[in-house]
Amino acid sequence: MSKNTIGIRLATSAPSGIDGAAAGARKGAPVDAPVRQLGAVKWKDAPTRRIDVGGVPFVYRELGPDAGVPVVFLHHLMAVLDDWDPRVIDGIAARHRVIAFDNRGVGASGGSVPHTVEEMGRDAIAFIRALGLQKVDLLGFSMGGAVAQMVALQAPELVRRIVLAGTGPRGGGGIDRINRIAALAYVKAALTLSDPRNFLFFPRNPEGKRAAKDYFSRLKERAENRDKPISLQARIAQLKAIKNAGLSAPDDLSAITHPVFVANGDRDLMVESSLSTDMARRLPNAQLTIYPDSGHGGVFQHHRAFVPAVLDFLAD
Repeated sequence: MSKNTIGIRLATSAPSGIDGAAAGARKGAPVDAPVRQLGAVKWKDAPTRRIDVGGVPFVYRELGPDAGVPVVFLHHLMAVLDDWDPRVIDGIAARHRVIAFDNRGVGASGGSVPHTVEEMGRDAIAFIRALGLQKVDLLGFSMGGAVAQMVALQAPELVRRIVLAGTGPRGGGGIDRINRIAALAYVKAALTLSDPRNFLFFPRNPEGKRAAKDYFSRLKERAENRDKPISLQARIAQLKAIKNAGLSAPDDLSAITHPVFVANGDRDLMVESSLSTDMARRLPNAQLTIYPDSGHGGVFQHHRAFVPAVLDFLAD
């Protein structure tokens, strides 16, 4: 039954439920599955594991209680495991088993980056099934949100609930411009000797700059056994896949009947919040939150509101 509740909720930074409105080189090799250490382990200390998926080694980390439906995290463009915000991972893992992995051809995972988000979705499905999981929740950020939509369309029986952050629908206006936006950010980063996410994820105002500084500080909390950086070849392949997604025909999102929590920042340069709003309207069972004065990384800037909102959503 459709329960689409789109009236846009402008989130605040106060922790509350959804209706209150309110992501170097390795020093150690991954451990082969299936041994797990969950419980009180934090993201900065979670061991990197490896599992064979159709002959390709995929690396992943997991933490949180070993009960209930796991939450599988799908990461953003040009990201590896170490690019997930520890506050988001640890916050969700306080109540749920969290599993995050490197896509094929990314970081320490083997193989080559797929040419399309459909293929990325098939890889995610194969990875989930290789772990022996029968049902999962998905949390996809940016490109990961596009992959999450593919998983839900290709294997709906595998999915319970979905969180789509900083993302939009395939074929949405402007998605094909991400390459140019990213290229400009990389030029600015080179000129200022900084990370391009300073320009892509956060507004260039005092609050945005503080949020960026805090975010990058959190990403450095893992001091040992860090993931392998993403290669230039993988970056280029991902950009091509995203551009192709933007130029593709729109998907029939009415086929995704799962409960979906959509979130974005109101000043997202990469995926405009209007695209997230359009996506939420086309999903028959969606809820939408827009975080104020924040960009593509709005869920990281407003993690104190985002995490409780996600926990409430997953608990329904």
